Amino acid sequence: MTASGLPFDDFRDLISNLRGPDTVALAAARERDSQLTKPGGALGRLEEIAFWLAAWSGRSPAVNRPLVAVFAGNHGVTAKGVTPFPSSVTAQMVANFAAGGAAINQICVANDLGLKIFDLALDVPTGDITEEAAMDERGCAATMAFGMEAIAGGTDLLCIGEMGIGNTTIAAAIFHALYGGTAAEWVGPGTGSEGEVLARKIAAVEAAVALHKPHLGDPLEVLRRLGGREIAAMAGAILAARTERIPVLIDGYVATAAAAILHAMNPSALDHCLIGHVSAEPGHIKALDRLGKTPLLALGMRLGEGTGAALAAGIVKSAAMCHSGMATFAQAGVSGKD
Repeated sequence: MTASGLPFDDFRDLISNLRGPDTVALAAARERDSQLTKPGGALGRLEEIAFWLAAWSGRSPAVNRPLVAVFAGNHGVTAKGVTPFPSSVTAQMVANFAAGGAAINQICVANDLGLKIFDLALDVPTGDITEEAAMDERGCAATMAFGMEAIAGGTDLLCIGEMGIGNTTIAAAIFHALYGGTAAEWVGPGTGSEGEVLARKIAAVEAAVALHKPHLGDPLEVLRRLGGREIAAMAGAILAARTERIPVLIDGYVATAAAAILHAMNPSALDHCLIGHVSAEPGHIKALDRLGKTPLLALGMRLGEGTGAALAAGIVKSAAMCHSGMATFAQAGVSGKD
């Protein structure tokens, strides 16, 4: 990935020079954990989550301003009949989010999470990836930059989600391009594709990857040629969170496709991220194996909207509260090990 003087260059430089974990904050968290009124390791993964929060926030584990950011985009490939729903549903669901009527709204209320919805030019779908690139380089880079602004206003835990009719087709194409195999291995039902619709979906992924194959050795080219605006924006948001020391929870299959682009550029790019849940979309668990990530939840969900990440945020908040609120042996007057 050599410099070209083109819009992607800034992102290449940024992802090549990512900041690492805060080892001082991590050591302090481990020391406090050893003094808490419990056997070492008794809280299992909750303890590891607390350490992760410390390492990537640079302070004692805490979640005070969690945010769910949902990015919405439309895709030209839907013209190929790859989904049973029309593209107009994307805008309709964005309106539903705004009215408080979607699943993500209820989960945010239940877990006391902030919610922001980003409408990414829904009236102008990206190019049909079976015939042309989804975006040009300038447009893709600008959308990544837009995603980086999602954290403006401040947050200390970012949950990444999406909405976009046709975007499981897009995610499958990205994974097929990055990880090989067959299109059928990465294509799932999405919003209910079956029979002839599912066959068209598989054919579209095959055709798109074949068309763009000469350019798919560069992950950013994979993103602009096969991706979508919501995926580019999610990649930008994940990257911005790293620079600002904000831990990230990634949602399902489509959000993981955005993360996979960054991981393909730098294997350490997702160290500040946890996966909220494993989707029922069959390709998701294979993608997580490639990323070396273990999801926090497995609830058989495949809704998108950031719902799995938002549910997992409740676990992360609990881990932080256990770490900060639990008494030490000395404070509680409880005897420790001899």
